[in-house]
Amino acid sequence: MQEELNIEEIIPKTNLGILAKQVVEGFITGLHKSPFHGFSVEFAEHRPYHPSENIRTIDWKLFGRTDKMYVKKYEEETNLRCQLVLDVSSSMYYPDKKWNKIKFSILSIASLVELLKSQRDAFGLSLFSDELKFSSIARSTTVHQKLIYAELEKVLVDKPKLQKTSIAKSLHEIAEKIHKRSLVIIFSDMFENFEEREKIFEALQHLRYNKHEVVVFHVSDHSTEIDFNFDSRPYLFVDVESGEEVKVHANSIKDEYVKRMNSYLEEITKRCQQEKIDFILSNTEKGFNEVLNSYLVKRLKTY
Repeated sequence: MQEELNIEEIIPKTNLGILAKQVVEGFITGLHKSPFHGFSVEFAEHRPYHPSENIRTIDWKLFGRTDKMYVKKYEEETNLRCQLVLDVSSSMYYPDKKWNKIKFSILSIASLVELLKSQRDAFGLSLFSDELKFSSIARSTTVHQKLIYAELEKVLVDKPKLQKTSIAKSLHEIAEKIHKRSLVIIFSDMFENFEEREKIFEALQHLRYNKHEVVVFHVSDHSTEIDFNFDSRPYLFVDVESGEEVKVHANSIKDEYVKRMNSYLEEITKRCQQEKIDFILSNTEKGFNEVLNSYLVKRLKTY
């Protein structure tokens, strides 16, 4: 989906809501050909058309894509409150090219908002770096949807300089702010100092203690941040959150870097499993279906 839309080129120029609709429409169309076929119609809030019904109730756009007749199904009450949490620290703007972690996360969140809105579910947004920068309560209105898109578009253009992360502090605050028994979906690269890791787990436990369901998308430029695929030559590596610089030959540290990174990911995955938290590695090069599928599975299992 990412390649079909040429998102790297159009995201700075196009309304975020329009892009989110395109991503979601492509995703829902794909559901009819996927392992989710058995409940994709329910998820998309459609049901089969019956011959006795008025043809004006038919979703003709869906008919054009699937050659099948469905009627839009609406629910009278909100089934779910979802808080979408985004790390907006400097490291999320890596790599310094058209397509990076922050753009991937923003369009993922906008697409989830589009899905939630279509379900009549309530959605809120929280933005954090070294502190909680913005947080809205969960609502399901069109006005609220536009507010969230506006906040996300600000993040796209307001690149911070040397903005550090305080994941634990922000998650503790979010845990107390939002409605009990919410679905909390976090987008972050989860990069913190070693001594802060235990505090992160405590904050995630706080969310679970308050009866929230939690999904963590560990967003990364997998090639460089996980596999450390750099050319065999000296580099000047700069910590984008502290400004600290280290000059080193890439091959001399690759094995140790990959070993430590894998160890960290194994640790956090195991700890999240123990707390019944979904921890999902999200490669920015893989598109959005993984994010939307994960939300779909979580929603159907939980609510």
